[in-house]
Amino acid sequence: MEALAVILEGPERLALRQLELRAPEASDVLVETAFSGISGGTEKLLWTGEMPEFPGMGYPLVPGYESVGRVVDTGPEARERLGDWVFVPGANCYKSARGLFGGTSQRLVVPSTRALPVSESLEENGVLFALAATALHAINGGRPPELIVGHGVLGRLLARLTIALGAPAPTVWETQASRRTGAQGYTVTAPDADERRDYVSIFDASGDAELIDTLVPRLAKGGEITLAGFYSQRLGFDFAPAFMKEVRLRIAAEWQPEDLAQTNTLIESGKLDLGGLISDRRPAEEATSAYPHAFGDPDCLKMVLDWRGCA
Repeated sequence: MEALAVILEGPERLALRQLELRAPEASDVLVETAFSGISGGTEKLLWTGEMPEFPGMGYPLVPGYESVGRVVDTGPEARERLGDWVFVPGANCYKSARGLFGGTSQRLVVPSTRALPVSESLEENGVLFALAATALHAINGGRPPELIVGHGVLGRLLARLTIALGAPAPTVWETQASRRTGAQGYTVTAPDADERRDYVSIFDASGDAELIDTLVPRLAKGGEITLAGFYSQRLGFDFAPAFMKEVRLRIAAEWQPEDLAQTNTLIESGKLDLGGLISDRRPAEEATSAYPHAFGDPDCLKMVLDWRGCA
């Protein structure tokens, strides 16, 4: 069995070609992908070659961990999943390419437990499911943010979730004027327009490794900085100002199963809206131009590939 897949052959070397898939095992499902998202964080690092070493890292690889589609076949132990609409946070089902993330493919073979039921009514917005759960994981691990740095998709999800969880609306910093639009119940401002110096909880969603020294003076004593982005460069900060503020530094990693379940509940209850976060859409056959656009155009919040028309 083969599937059309995006494959990164090396930094800034991307192709779209047929790859052979491994045969499904007894508890596996075969998912026909409808939409897949392109991550402006980790996938950009794979694209540029700046991704730090991880187990399984290397080229050629299939990127992507934001796919939604339908279960069209199963192994004998997963027949009840046939027809389910699911979110797939990556796959490792290719015979001739690494599946470090592995979700950007026309078809995916994954264990049934990795095909997560989501509402089909979300349509393309379903690709945001794991990113929303990652944002929720960051909030659940500490104090809700009073200040969020960065109004990209992660920053917007952090702000929406803060309000959905009943906490006061946060302030969001954004240096790029065109990205200060689209707020839902919270304020977005340029950093130099904000004079506040007593934030108890600051979340960085920018991925800027040099930002800690800028944030420390904005904290109340005993305040907390949560690093919610992903950083390819070494982090550092001046100790004395952080010492005097007794700063707490926290790192939030990816979602856990309980975060996915809570995210789904918030979406189904109407408390969390995923609308308005996808800015660009391309047919999957245009992946070779979609990836550079997603990473190079500052106005591209989120790029989605549509696989429904693939032969």
